[in-house]
Amino acid sequence: MAHKLVIVESPRKAQMLGGFLGKDYVVEASVGHIRDLPQSAADTPAKIKDKPWGRLAVDVDNDFAPYYVVPRDKRSQIAKLKGLLKDADELFLATDEDREGEAIAWHLLDELKPKGIPVRRMVFHEITKPAILAAVANPREIIDDLVEAQETRRILDRLYGYEVSPVLWRKVMSGLSAGRVQSVATRLVVDRERERMAFRVASYWDLEGTFDAGAKHEQRMFPARLHSIDDVRVAGGSDFGQDGQIKVSTGSSEKRARVHLDRAAAESLVAALADTSYAVRSVESKPYRRQPYAPFRTTTLQQEASRKLGMSASTTMSVAQRLYENGHITYMRTDSTTLSDAAVAAARTQVRELYGAEYLPDAPRTYAGKVKNAQEAHEAIRPAGEAFNTPAQTGLTGDQFRLYELIWMRTVASQMKDATGNSVTIRLGGAAADGRDVVFSASGRTITFHGFLKAYVEDIDDQSKRRDDAETRLPNVAEGDSVSAASLNALGHETKPPARYTEATLIKELEDREIGRPSTYASIIGTILNRGYVYKKGTALVPAWLAFSVTRLLEEHFPRLVSYEFTAGMEDVLDDIAAGRKDRVSELREFYYGSDRVAGLQPLVSGLGDIDAKELATFPIGDPEAGIVLRVGKYGPYLEGPDDDGNPAAKRANVPEDLPPDELTMAKARELFANPAGEEIPLGTHPESGLPVVAKSGRFGPYVTEVLPEDAPKSAKARTGSLFKSMTMETVSLADALKLLSLPRVVGTDAEGVEITAQNGRYGPYLKKGTDSRSLTTEDQIFDITLDEALAIYAQPKQRGRAAAAAPLKELGNDPVSGQPVVVKAGRFGEYVTDGEYNATLRKDDTVESITLERAAELLAERRERGPAKKTAKRTTKKATAKKTTKKTAKKTAKKAAAKKS
Repeated sequence: MAHKLVIVESPRKAQMLGGFLGKDYVVEASVGHIRDLPQSAADTPAKIKDKPWGRLAVDVDNDFAPYYVVPRDKRSQIAKLKGLLKDADELFLATDEDREGEAIAWHLLDELKPKGIPVRRMVFHEITKPAILAAVANPREIIDDLVEAQETRRILDRLYGYEVSPVLWRKVMSGLSAGRVQSVATRLVVDRERERMAFRVASYWDLEGTFDAGAKHEQRMFPARLHSIDDVRVAGGSDFGQDGQIKVSTGSSEKRARVHLDRAAAESLVAALADTSYAVRSVESKPYRRQPYAPFRTTTLQQEASRKLGMSASTTMSVAQRLYENGHITYMRTDSTTLSDAAVAAARTQVRELYGAEYLPDAPRTYAGKVKNAQEAHEAIRPAGEAFNTPAQTGLTGDQFRLYELIWMRTVASQMKDATGNSVTIRLGGAAADGRDVVFSASGRTITFHGFLKAYVEDIDDQSKRRDDAETRLPNVAEGDSVSAASLNALGHETKPPARYTEATLIKELEDREIGRPSTYASIIGTILNRGYVYKKGTALVPAWLAFSVTRLLEEHFPRLVSYEFTAGMEDVLDDIAAGRKDRVSELREFYYGSDRVAGLQPLVSGLGDIDAKELATFPIGDPEAGIVLRVGKYGPYLEGPDDDGNPAAKRANVPEDLPPDELTMAKARELFANPAGEEIPLGTHPESGLPVVAKSGRFGPYVTEVLPEDAPKSAKARTGSLFKSMTMETVSLADALKLLSLPRVVGTDAEGVEITAQNGRYGPYLKKGTDSRSLTTEDQIFDITLDEALAIYAQPKQRGRAAAAAPLKELGNDPVSGQPVVVKAGRFGEYVTDGEYNATLRKDDTVESITLERAAELLAERRERGPAKKTAKRTTKKATAKKTTKKTAKKTAKKAAAKKS
């Protein structure tokens, strides 16, 4: 029977649309992209392999024409779509309404080549029945300029990655990759670490007092800090530069007029103020007004989900994708803060119902402004439908519930009244015993009407700043009133280096610099983490030394390609192509070959000349004259330095992979030299083999081993054994070593004569009988367990999947992210903490007795970042090439339903 064929990207979306459209429509998924540029030499079509540009799969000599292939795992789906198309009387391409979705629709059209039937482009921003029916009733054509912009981006990224990455393979390390935006994002993280490494701590002191306004005031006691001495401001943290010195005023060679107190001066001033009486010098009151936050767009959702929920950008987008496909929220890749009239009405209705009419402004609020480079006219991210479901009404659980609740609260709050109140600053003055005039300052804020803050308060990255709902109440004093000091204390402070980026702050920085596209930030951060350029310490992003080498090479030899300004400018170019103001081929030609005003990528790569790979991988530590350097080697970073006789590079020491670069000081380097990885601690001689036994520190932890003679055959292997958690290199004895080297220990045999052994493995101690393994509770059981005890363990049925819940070893309190109780439990691979949704194994230095709620929350946050385990994709061969048709041909195809080869 004839039908109308609708093609979307995902099976879940297909299922949802099928339920809305009825029996006259067949809805099928393309399952993402159906074709792309070949990803390896094996995928490259034979007809272009011998071409000078065959490796790129982009014909740089013929208007940068790309050559696409259909992956083998998509061939059956394409065949299915073509089969459905034979009986269709109309084709709807219903991919996402962004540039990538437009390109997928174009690829489907070019690959399926429908004949004799109308082709429609169907777009929608939420998966609800009214939205889908409206989309079917109001189709449009494929917008060629949007396709051109997306194709330009894809070709730019291919040229950048495939031309620059081989340089990294030759000069830094094999297997590395460069990317147009990922390399710039890595540079941002490296630059921040450089700032931290160059940072010099400044210490300063001030005075903090508790003042008493008198019994007539209900709020009589209040805090105040020293503001000035003899009308000169007291230096605070913001007055110091990265070099630890007070900043120089703009346009002047003189330092700012600041009083820099040290400990002696601060304590002396406290003593001089012992008998001082104070008077209110001034009271400045200003109205406080805070407008609601705009509804979420992609980047603000990622940032706030990171702050409030502890979700990584990739996790946020994955959860949001599921919410969108199941009809709970609108499209989650958007640069817009606009709400439709129906959405505004729905939000205002819920404000009235949930908070009361006094929280509803007289007129709807509009958020029409969008960020620069916004590419589509989507709505903001909001609950789907013309009437919002409250979180409780959705039936959602886990991360989906928490993210939906965040989106719902933000949307409803955006249609509420302003928060209002008063901000007050009080200055108190008095004379010290030595005649100096001192002024203390107190700041407060009261909120008289919470407005939208009743529903939603945005979190902050800088914890030194106050949240919008924070209040500090001060007494209602007037100028001239007398107050007394209940206590005065001298307080010491140290300046702090600039904070490392988190995922939230890196996304904000990329957006502020107009680098990349918000919808790609999650994948960019995922790439630099997966490539090993950056790793996480808690929530902070720390650059590996490998990233320093890569960034140095790119800065020195490809400065334009990692320029923040150039990368941001490329987004303007893509926008101009999308708007039809610029030509794709001209822009690609200038990028690749260059012009009179800029150097092109191809001349840069071909004219590099000699690059000193060793110099790129060498970084001096501390004073260069000390001769201590860090080198980035094939197996990780290590230190080189002179020995006691002054011989250069005579000593080496491995650098722990989790040691942040800014913590590798001269003192730390000397410590590593004193106990380098690989250093042997002699323990004695093995009584049976006669071989020396030593303790060593290896890449995967400390261990003991026998030392084979130099003339030992190559097939000979030394016995080794990892130290137990209770052992250290400094305390392990020869007796301990002999026990470890004796493993695995034969416990006995079962009734059928099968041997049972006890041994230590990667995941802890265990028993093994043939292929049947059973976990042991403690490492000591390896040597103590009897045959009867082992047989009793094997007599129990083996746990499949999740074991029966055991009683918790310790209760810690509620997790700050999930709000669920956190407990410590004993598991197959050792003790772990859990909030019921995520489990996190305790680390080497954690114990059940010492672990706190804060430490458990940190472990759980790291576990959430990793998300579900990823399955390894099977390798597939690629389909034969499908050359891209021209824009003109594609347009003709959509209009006349007759695809022609260009």
